[in-house]
Amino acid sequence: QLPTSCKKCNCLHYYPLENMRFTVAAAAVAVTSIAAASAFSAIKRSSRASSAKHQHFSVPNELLESTTCDCKDELVLAVQLALEAGKNMTKHYDSKGTADENMGDLQISTKMNDADFATAIDVENENYISDEILKKFPGHVIIGEESTGTGTIPPLTNKPTWIIDPIDGTSNFASGLPLSCVSIGFCRDGKPYMGVVFAPMTNELYIGVQGHGAYRNGIRLLGCSGEKATKTLSHSVVNFEFGYARDEEDVEKMALAVKRLLQHGVRTTRTLGSGVLDLCYVACGRMDVVYTGIAAEGWKPWDYCAGLVIAVESGCTMSHLSPSEMDKAGYDFNLYSKNMICGVNSKVVDECRSCVLGL
Repeated sequence: QLPTSCKKCNCLHYYPLENMRFTVAAAAVAVTSIAAASAFSAIKRSSRASSAKHQHFSVPNELLESTTCDCKDELVLAVQLALEAGKNMTKHYDSKGTADENMGDLQISTKMNDADFATAIDVENENYISDEILKKFPGHVIIGEESTGTGTIPPLTNKPTWIIDPIDGTSNFASGLPLSCVSIGFCRDGKPYMGVVFAPMTNELYIGVQGHGAYRNGIRLLGCSGEKATKTLSHSVVNFEFGYARDEEDVEKMALAVKRLLQHGVRTTRTLGSGVLDLCYVACGRMDVVYTGIAAEGWKPWDYCAGLVIAVESGCTMSHLSPSEMDKAGYDFNLYSKNMICGVNSKVVDECRSCVLGL
């Protein structure tokens, strides 16, 4: 049946097709409705297929079967813990904006200012991850964002050390925005060695091990080849985070850097709210370069560690934004530095550094 206008009352009535002569407009409405229904059905099928495809995560066989990957136990544990911590985030995500929402459950506590805060889930995740690590590896050291708080970050030694961000993108998480993740990095001999990142709302698990590549949902990420190898700044998606800087001078510096980018010409700019995911997205080519450290918005070890391994193992160039530190790249990157730049190739990194700094 199709709706048609009644000449007597000017209302819409439904008549069997064989008993009516319908207009082109009515036919168009019908076709549009059918197309919309078909598209919606296709989306549902695609969603179910995607969910089924990624409902099970595991460490890639290439890593488990490798004779040179000697952090298999740590890797398996990190994946398990990241998945569990991610699962702990979904209740808030699922209830956000509905009658079931209770923001009081988050127990938000501020740190440096109102923009820098933690939730009860941050603390729960970190305690859970730390406890499970120490059960299996009692001699290992843990550096966590929430246990550190606003205090001095413990130094990185040659002891096996885990660097944890229980929820990176806490503001996104609290607001119900899907771009947040659990980040677990592992260091050996004072340098990042393994990284595991799980984003529960996009259902993506990133894994990287030094010398053994990087993976997303079990599929190896491409190295610096093809489009990644030839990307230039004018064709790049450039990412930055404004962080917690609110001082007028800092704001002007950050705004000036963005102005320089736009005046130079870039494909577009993005600010996603999760430094770890920024690095993962550069690693898989969703974005081309990310920088931080123009002012007081610089990151901390838990923002860098896991993402650094994933980015470097996918062929990206990760270095410092400051020219005085730019020789410390890749696994020699200083995790305690307040400035960083990471791109899909070295040329775009150099271009972007010169542009935002006005060199």
